[in-house]
Amino acid sequence: MPAVASDLSRNQLFMSATKLELTHSELQEAAQDQKRSARQQNREQVFDAFRRWGYLQAQLDPLGQYLSAEPIPDLDFDGDDAEEARSYYCGTVAAEFMHIPDRERREWIAERLESKAPAADQKRILDLLIKADVFEQVIQSRYLGTKRFSLEGVTALIPFLDEMLNRASELGATKAVIGMSHRGRLSVMVNTFGKSPADIFSKFEDVDPRSILGGGDVKYHVGATGCYQTRNGKDISLHLVSNPSHLEAVDPVAMGRTRAKQTRIGEAGQECVLPIVIHGDAAFAGQGIWAETMNLGSIKGFSVGGSIQIIANNLIGFTAEPNESNSSRFASDLAKRLPIPIFHVNAEDPDAVVRIATLAIEYRYAFQTDVVIDLIGYRRHGHSEVDDPTVTQPLRYAKIKDHPPLYEIYAKKLGAEVSERVKELQTGFAEAQRAAKSMKKMPTLATLPDYWSAYKGGKYKPEYEVETGLTAEEVGKIAAGLAKYPASFHIHPKIKKLLEQREEMGQGKKPFDYGMAEAVAIGSLLTQGTPVRLSGQDSQRGTFNQRHSVLIDIENEETLIPLNYLSEDQAKFEVYNSILSEAGVLGFEYGYSRDYPETLVMWEAQFGDFANGAQIIIDQFIASGEDKWGLLGAPVVLLPHGYEGQGPEHSSARVERYLQLAAHDNMQICQPSTAAQYFHLLRRQSMRKWRKPLIVFTPKSMLRHPDAVSSIEEFAQPHFLNVLPETEIPNAKRLLICTGKIGHELRVEREKRKDGTTGIIFVEQLYPWPEAELEAAIKTHPDAHEVIWVQEEPENMGALSFVMPRLKRLARDRQVLSIKRSAAASPATGSAKAHELEQKTVIELALSSGLSGKVSK
Repeated sequence: MPAVASDLSRNQLFMSATKLELTHSELQEAAQDQKRSARQQNREQVFDAFRRWGYLQAQLDPLGQYLSAEPIPDLDFDGDDAEEARSYYCGTVAAEFMHIPDRERREWIAERLESKAPAADQKRILDLLIKADVFEQVIQSRYLGTKRFSLEGVTALIPFLDEMLNRASELGATKAVIGMSHRGRLSVMVNTFGKSPADIFSKFEDVDPRSILGGGDVKYHVGATGCYQTRNGKDISLHLVSNPSHLEAVDPVAMGRTRAKQTRIGEAGQECVLPIVIHGDAAFAGQGIWAETMNLGSIKGFSVGGSIQIIANNLIGFTAEPNESNSSRFASDLAKRLPIPIFHVNAEDPDAVVRIATLAIEYRYAFQTDVVIDLIGYRRHGHSEVDDPTVTQPLRYAKIKDHPPLYEIYAKKLGAEVSERVKELQTGFAEAQRAAKSMKKMPTLATLPDYWSAYKGGKYKPEYEVETGLTAEEVGKIAAGLAKYPASFHIHPKIKKLLEQREEMGQGKKPFDYGMAEAVAIGSLLTQGTPVRLSGQDSQRGTFNQRHSVLIDIENEETLIPLNYLSEDQAKFEVYNSILSEAGVLGFEYGYSRDYPETLVMWEAQFGDFANGAQIIIDQFIASGEDKWGLLGAPVVLLPHGYEGQGPEHSSARVERYLQLAAHDNMQICQPSTAAQYFHLLRRQSMRKWRKPLIVFTPKSMLRHPDAVSSIEEFAQPHFLNVLPETEIPNAKRLLICTGKIGHELRVEREKRKDGTTGIIFVEQLYPWPEAELEAAIKTHPDAHEVIWVQEEPENMGALSFVMPRLKRLARDRQVLSIKRSAAASPATGSAKAHELEQKTVIELALSSGLSGKVSK
């Protein structure tokens, strides 16, 4: 027994010794791990600092004049780790991405920036740079003093686009929509879109000026279409959106066009269609509409799966220095309000430029968000080549004068001889200029897609008319569908009552109000196969509680859109509450209408005068797009209008502004005075092949007014009536001509007075002016020697100045007078009681006989 015990003791001692040895070994390894961990933590600390702040010490300014490195205490590191991190984040590429809350996205960017840059096709890059610079130099020498808005100083944009489009094609892109202002536009047309230099030079030669008398646009505003062939042999269809001089106004239009093209394709739309917007630095810092547009990026109904936002940064705005153009270091800084990456690149490092082009497009496809690239260069000439920049920036331009073109710098770096290639291009451009001089007609730079072939523009023709009426049975069927919802859907009691009333309207038991008339019009188009899209602030419900196109379950807030359940094979109805924006959203919807003409596209202002915030879109695109660029679009702009004592900002939709913009049948301006008229107007807009914007002054207090509602029989009328004649009083002695709400108030008051001598005629379409219909309506009252235009707007507003000369022309020998509020600087009084006094006065004057001295001629 003792021997056994002794053996056990020896084994225990051996095992204990082994354990001690293992523990010591483990302790050594743990100590080494701790050291490695401390080194790794230190490395992470260093790298985290450079990921956050390295961009402030990057070498980004080609002239070394404005963006010098800032002293950043957080970057005060020494050692190999700091040098490595500095090489990634403080060179000619700078990245701002640590504000993105998604860790996966931050790590995605860091991983790629902290790895070796892929080899660039330097020969191809050099050739693109030569083409870009020589093209600009030839124009400068041959058209000296002519505006062209040269790309020189940021010609790296051309290889950037080349690389990005090539990689986008590999990722699934088949189309790209590009919005950009004038800087570099001609170069992009030639070097990216493949347009003939002769076609561009013809714009400088101003070939065939008689063909565009009173219309057309300057060469650096017009749009273009083209085809980019990638290095793998695939084609990307390119569309350069026409734009005005209002910088950034094209941004939402490009996004709307992209969304429409994506919608046409279907599920793969965001993969196939790539949106690109190219900005100037001062415009990006100073204009608000791009911020509205980028805020739409992840909003339902407006997302395009991410866009590429490029700033062609000259570090100057016309004559303004960077510190006069923006309040922060970079023109791009406002973009940090969004969780998207921003890459700054020195535009004189072409290899870095194409690397970021690849990274940016891959990020867009990986995460479906916007990416901003700040391409920092300079501007070789004055703002428009007409200016002398040495007057305002003498030191800068002394430096630029001696600064070689980028292709020369890059060729020297590569040790390449380029003189023969330069001569070859110069000879080719000279031949193109000679060809341009011999042209007899101005060439077209853009080709319309096939889906526009069925539609017409130009002057109105009677053969464009269509019948818009529906039988009572058809209306009733749609109405029944609008009132349906599943038994499991918990509907709000008020909405339940509304739907019951709407069902009764469809049965002919109740007259139709505007909300139901609109719903039936939309429903009828959907069942005919016409898609309908509506957006605006609170448009799902409607500002005035009139629409309720989206039902909400009161127990779980799930939604239901009855208009999408009318029939199995119907088209889709889209309705969106938009962001609190006018210019951005209306621009988007105009763009959508440009590339989906089969869809009835509607934008609704919360109140009519809120469209003031979108005046640039209205002036530059909606009103003049066809005249300037030959482009059709048919958005419906719904503007609530009417004087009801709600103050200066909730009364007038500024009728006068739209009428002032009206010419050459460029748009339709209407104010339907009954629910049925509104129904017919919407159907006419969609069903006619004549594609023109439609401005509709919609009612507020009249939405359910007994004098404005319609019977189900009125929906069977064949057409929208441009003029509603007086039919209740035969051969009236006086005729009041008006449009909209004031007419109903006059009719109500006339009824109270038992007035059987005053006729009231409604002008439902103000433009194109319905001369023949109005003349016919007046002629049916041969004894009426007084024709009086009545409006509730002040004398210097409303339709007065537009209507009066036309009314006098067709009234012939009858006396033509007008009744209105006195001229005013503000559209309406802020006092409800004052409004009531003014409105009573207008109505009293209108219905009083013997008006001499009381009204204006």
